[in-house]
Amino acid sequence: MNTLIKLEIQRTLRNKKFMFFSVLYPAGLYLLIAGGASSTEVVEGTGLTVPLLMMVSMASFGALTAVLVGNSERIAKEREKGWVRQLRLTALPGRGYVTAKVASAAVVSLPSILVVFGVAALVKDVRFDAAWQWFALTGAIWAGSIVFAALGVAVGYLATGDAVRPITFIIYFGLSILGGLWMPVNTFPAWLQDIAEWVPTHAYAALGQAIELGDAPDVKDVAVLVAYLVIFGGAAAWLYRKDTRKA
Repeated sequence: MNTLIKLEIQRTLRNKKFMFFSVLYPAGLYLLIAGGASSTEVVEGTGLTVPLLMMVSMASFGALTAVLVGNSERIAKEREKGWVRQLRLTALPGRGYVTAKVASAAVVSLPSILVVFGVAALVKDVRFDAAWQWFALTGAIWAGSIVFAALGVAVGYLATGDAVRPITFIIYFGLSILGGLWMPVNTFPAWLQDIAEWVPTHAYAALGQAIELGDAPDVKDVAVLVAYLVIFGGAAAWLYRKDTRKA
């Protein structure tokens, strides 16, 4: 399984589309949104300035791109080409394949997080009172991306090679917008804010926002992410077994 994880990481890092959309694209969006924003004016209801708020949002968006979009499309195409069927003939157990996909996706999400942080620090002079906040932010966003890596595996087994891209992008943009990654949730109508509170990307971004404020993540946000991890991971395992029986 370790060999498969290494292979998946190498394949992804050689992919120029991955490097652009998951690493450079979120950093570019950060500059577009926060580049001209005030570094002292606090966004109402958040306790954070725009550069701080969007740093977490775009780092989370980049990690989401890396683990969801890349994972789902790659799995669907591998199924179509028969690669997954070939792997089933080896000693690799089914759970090993799913675990390798989730683990490799989580690893390659790290560059997108670090690049956004680097741009925020260099261009907008983002600083924290304590160094531990940088490490905690990186760890929280990186660990949280596993939830969406599991979703990517599930979508890859749910959709065919032709249908996977539109399905993935509907989920991808829906989660990004509803979760408040592109704009603060408090700008939404009240009824939409109530829905957004239960969207996994909202809880995901809230982890980083709490750390930026020097607080511990809210128990509710952690619970929401754990619940979605169980749901997405269970769906991925069930769809994998279903696909295996079909083959």
